[in-house]
Amino acid sequence: MIDLHFWTTPNGYKPLMLMEETGMDYRLIGVDISRGEQFRPEFLAISPNNRIPAIVDHDPADGGEPLPVFESGAILLYLADKTGQCVPAQPRDRVSCIEWLFWQTAGLGPMAGQNHHFGTYAPERLPYAIDRYVRETARLYAVLNKRLTDREWIAGDGYSIADIACYPWIVPHQRQQQNLDEFPQLKRWFEAIAARPSTLRAYAAGKEFNTAPTVRDEESRRVLFGQSASSVA
Repeated sequence: MIDLHFWTTPNGYKPLMLMEETGMDYRLIGVDISRGEQFRPEFLAISPNNRIPAIVDHDPADGGEPLPVFESGAILLYLADKTGQCVPAQPRDRVSCIEWLFWQTAGLGPMAGQNHHFGTYAPERLPYAIDRYVRETARLYAVLNKRLTDREWIAGDGYSIADIACYPWIVPHQRQQQNLDEFPQLKRWFEAIAARPSTLRAYAAGKEFNTAPTVRDEESRRVLFGQSASSVA
């Protein structure tokens, strides 16, 4: 049994998609980040950076105490290795998969996140910031589109955690001011993942927890964007 501490963000959906794809036994535990539940001591004990997602594996390979894992990329790699699915076994393909997993966690996610922030959530419009992150998001879309020119999936011969990591960050493409018609290979890949039964199940499960915007009032804005070093202390 895997406990997935979850909210309906792109990063939150990544391990949920993988667990649905691999048929893992899991339990969803909601962490409403708009109400500050990510700062509860019991959650910080498993996710010290106060971010979702985080998991607790109650049946780790060493047979020991339940094992917590935080950070979405680390969770994907841990679960893929645990199940032996969605990560290539061939060494070169595995390296490629991990490269693109890190590309998402270091590039696509953070840049698209800043796109969301300045384009949707910032209390004032800053044209320079909006333009900077919209253009960088487009550049990253183009990188992924080029990668997919001669292949069905991002890494290796099959659907992998590289694909799972990237997909939820393309879901809000309209909010990111991106037109998928300009990236035909990415669009083909995106539609194929959207139609997978495991993807449909994952997003249906998420909707049972939340359908409201994450930032919906001044309190949620303060909780999400008002943290500093003193908040950690």
